[in-house]
Amino acid sequence: MPIFGDSDNLEGVDIDGPADAQAIVFVHGAMFTRTMWLPQQRALSDEFRVIAPDLPGHGTFGDETFRMEPAIERLEAVIETQTDGSAVLVGLSLGGYVATEYASRHPEEVDGLVLTGSSVNPVRGMNLLTRVNGGLARLLTKPDIGKRAVDRLATRWVRNRELPPDIETAIIDAGFYPKQFGDAGPDVAGVNFREKLSTYPGPTLILNGENDKIMRRGEQEHAAAAQDARIEVLADVGHICNLHRPRAYTSRVRNFVRQRVPQKR
Repeated sequence: MPIFGDSDNLEGVDIDGPADAQAIVFVHGAMFTRTMWLPQQRALSDEFRVIAPDLPGHGTFGDETFRMEPAIERLEAVIETQTDGSAVLVGLSLGGYVATEYASRHPEEVDGLVLTGSSVNPVRGMNLLTRVNGGLARLLTKPDIGKRAVDRLATRWVRNRELPPDIETAIIDAGFYPKQFGDAGPDVAGVNFREKLSTYPGPTLILNGENDKIMRRGEQEHAAAAQDARIEVLADVGHICNLHRPRAYTSRVRNFVRQRVPQKR
């Protein structure tokens, strides 16, 4: 069961907040599940309709392999059935690329974009690096011993964050899916997400952790490619900044939706 609200029988999704409020759909990164957004759900659901689905290969769908097309189809089903037809999309890492792809295909369904840890454009030299890193991830997590080692490291990382005990437990109990980092690599490598972002006309926030040295590379170029974007950086945090500094991250998302997203009539 979802911790925060009724999913209306839609599998693998947490939903909370007023049904007639502005919808925000949170798209998780590789390895984690929808539970990584629980701090944001708890803080924002008094004002917004907050929705967080699992992507293919993660959580409820852990027996699948991540592919972009099923991920887009899942987002489409969530927006169609759980919103008034459009939502703000917030995506971290792999979720940022999924959100960008969705916005490029269905701009009329996206009220705004928040992209975290997904400023690197996996083309040219980054195409090869993305493929190599994906291959290494598949190799390292194929043996059970590798998967167990990643689970231990991820569990320790979550426990070292200052999270409420029930949220910490929910994230750990949902499991970690490091193999999907490798499976996602070939699906995003070579795709010009910066070009896709340039076709989206709505407001965009590039929100990165200061210490995310790899995945915030190119953030200036990424923002410049968008039609209406700004950059904000959270100090002293890395890639998974929504869990490292949840209050600050949530505050930036809330301010973006209040100030930059046109109010629906």
